[in-house]
Amino acid sequence: MTSDNPTRPQAVLFDIDGTLVDSNYLHVDAWSRAFVAVGHSVAAWRVHRAIGMGSAELLAALVGDDAEQIADEVKRLHGVYLAESASLLRPFERARELLRTVAAWGTQVVLATSADPNELEHLLRVLDSDESVSVVTSAADVDAAKPNPDLLNAALEKAGVSAADAVMLGDAVWDVQAAGHADCLRQLDAPSTPIPPQPDTESPDSALRWPDYEQSRATRRP
Repeated sequence: MTSDNPTRPQAVLFDIDGTLVDSNYLHVDAWSRAFVAVGHSVAAWRVHRAIGMGSAELLAALVGDDAEQIADEVKRLHGVYLAESASLLRPFERARELLRTVAAWGTQVVLATSADPNELEHLLRVLDSDESVSVVTSAADVDAAKPNPDLLNAALEKAGVSAADAVMLGDAVWDVQAAGHADCLRQLDAPSTPIPPQPDTESPDSALRWPDYEQSRATRRP
C-alpha cells in the first residue's frame, strides 16, 4: 500500500539507534570500554560524536591508521559490552505510535541502520513494531555504512521509491550527511540530534506532519 496523499512522502527512512531506541549512551560506554581494553583509550565525547557511523567508519575516525590493526578485537569487545547492557535498551516514548501512524497513512516505514546483524536483532526485539515496518536495511546490506549514502540507497531500492519521494529521520549528523548524499528529500531531525532544528521540526509531534513537503520537492538539489 502506498500513500495517496501528495503532501506526504511515499516512504520514511528511520534510523534506529538514538532515534527510535534509546541506545546511544550504551554504545558510548561499550565502545569506550573496548578501546581501553585494547590499549587505545578514546575520550568519551569523541566516541559520542561518532555514534551513528558504521563501525568501520567510526574506527577510522577515532583511531586513524591504527583502525585496521585493532578493528576485529574492538568490534568484538564492543559487541560483548553492548550485549551486557542490552536489558537497558528501551524504545523512546511514542516511537511505536509514530511508526504505526506513518504506516496507517500508507507511507512505507523503512528502517535504515548502521547496526550489525546481532545488534539489529536486539533493536528490533526492543522496538517490537514488525507490523508497522515495510523494509529493514542494515550494515550487512552494504560495503560502507553511514555517513556513506549506500545504506539509504539500498533502503530506497528495497522500498521501490525514489529519493524525491522519501524523507529521512535520524538523530545524528551522519544521518544528515547520508541523506544529503543519497538526495533524500530532507531530514526530519529527532530531538537528540546535534543539528539545530528547523522551524517546522520544533514541535514534539512535528514528525507526524509534512508542512513543507511540496516546497522541499521544488527546492531539493537536482
